[in-house]
Amino acid sequence: MKLQLIGKKLGMTQIYDENNNLVPVTVVQAGPCPVVQVKTVESDGYNAVQIAYGAQKKERLSKPVQGHFAKAGIDTHAVLSEIRFDDAPTYKVGDVLTVTTFKEGQIVDVIGTTKGRGFQGNVKRHGQQGQPDSHGHMMHRRPGSIGMRQTPGHVFKGKDMPGHMGQVRRTTQNLSVVKIVEDQNLILIKGSIPGANGDLVFVREAKKAK
Repeated sequence: MKLQLIGKKLGMTQIYDENNNLVPVTVVQAGPCPVVQVKTVESDGYNAVQIAYGAQKKERLSKPVQGHFAKAGIDTHAVLSEIRFDDAPTYKVGDVLTVTTFKEGQIVDVIGTTKGRGFQGNVKRHGQQGQPDSHGHMMHRRPGSIGMRQTPGHVFKGKDMPGHMGQVRRTTQNLSVVKIVEDQNLILIKGSIPGANGDLVFVREAKKAK
């Protein structure tokens, strides 16, 4: 697993780069993420580091979770996430991961949950063209025929149909880090990322960057 940070999408803006080109960026407030637990093959069967994000009142967490933070000697947080490693991690409990984990120009992946669109038809959900709007036609945005009476006599699985749209986990790969504002824990990433403003996102080292 690549090293990652937990953060919050703040919104989009645009800045000028060193060549005076206007670049659209998404602002992510990432970290600080303290290390709450270190797992190894000997103790847990795999290598991982558990990190936390977002201060949370103690009374809003369950007793087991409160005890988990107390054992680590770390203030309670709202989110816990694991980063798996192939080898034994070099981090220890109490270490803090910040935006300095990444550097400007680095290629990253961003994982988030897309905006929920509710129940949508084929035109919006799958980008279908729709049917004629004139000459007495009465199926403007309907899908039309979806099967046949003869063999095989049923609708194939996976057919584009109306249904729930959005609210799914998505990863946007190979985005460039344009700027890092260390004192405000901000990462400015070129382009758009999944989710609405204020949604939780995960920024990690790119898996498929050349």
